[in-house]
Amino acid sequence: MFKKLPFILMTLTFVLVLAACGSKNDAGTEGSNNSAGETATELSGNILAVGSTALQPLVEQAGQKFMAVDEYKNVTVQVQGGGSGTGLTQVSDGQATIGNSDVFAEEKIDDAAKVSELKDHQVAVVAIAPVSNKDAGVQDLTKQQLIDIFSGKITNWKDVGGADQAIVIVNRPSSSGTRATFENFALGTKVEDIQGSIQEDSSGTVKKLVAETPGAIGYLALSYLDDSLQVLKYEGVEATVENVEAGTYPVWAYEHMYTKGDPDAATKAFLDYILSDEIQQNDVTELGYIPVSGMKVKRDAAGTVTQ
Repeated sequence: MFKKLPFILMTLTFVLVLAACGSKNDAGTEGSNNSAGETATELSGNILAVGSTALQPLVEQAGQKFMAVDEYKNVTVQVQGGGSGTGLTQVSDGQATIGNSDVFAEEKIDDAAKVSELKDHQVAVVAIAPVSNKDAGVQDLTKQQLIDIFSGKITNWKDVGGADQAIVIVNRPSSSGTRATFENFALGTKVEDIQGSIQEDSSGTVKKLVAETPGAIGYLALSYLDDSLQVLKYEGVEATVENVEAGTYPVWAYEHMYTKGDPDAATKAFLDYILSDEIQQNDVTELGYIPVSGMKVKRDAAGTVTQ
């Protein structure tokens, strides 16, 4: 019996080694199954972002780059304009995944319960500049001159030091967040649409009309400005990134991308992508927006600015 003991112990040791190897193999198989499961649950879905045409160029460009990333190849991003009011209404009603807006939701939606359902994602800052046709002969306007022009009290450029030419107002509709920003922070008051003024839904169309219409004046986000327009100083201050960041140029607003409650996985991935350094430090600045991180001042929904 004692002679057989070493043989028995060796046999038991061999059995235990085999059992341990089997256990490791099972764990490896289980890990493989988990990995396959993760691959099978790749992000997919359709994202519809509607609203602000001032924000539209950024969301469209970011959307194209997002869909080109292999990880997000099964996610479709569609972007439509229509103005901030339209975007907020559609996301609130569940017709859009994201409501793009130049204003806080409470500035456009009167129902506090509906506002409370929306989640604000601030992705950039936009500055709005008054612009005119290049032949108007003016480079700088005061707040009061702008009020008088957009309310119809001043109707000829010669009355503000420009050419003897009738002023043609190219305005935005009441649903526009760009108009709300311009009225709030450039004029300080709402103005009624005057007879003979042109009203356009799209920032791109406003740019084209102001550039091509003698005597025209309008207002546009920095992302739309180029040499086809005369960009007007406001109270002697240029609409530059540096002046906006420092708080010396007052006509600016946050660019919001609202979701109804917490976003789903695909939408969250898209919003995170827009807030990534890749987009914030490249696309945002290249398109004329300002990263929120660069601002030295803050503004709340009531319009109060703090350092």
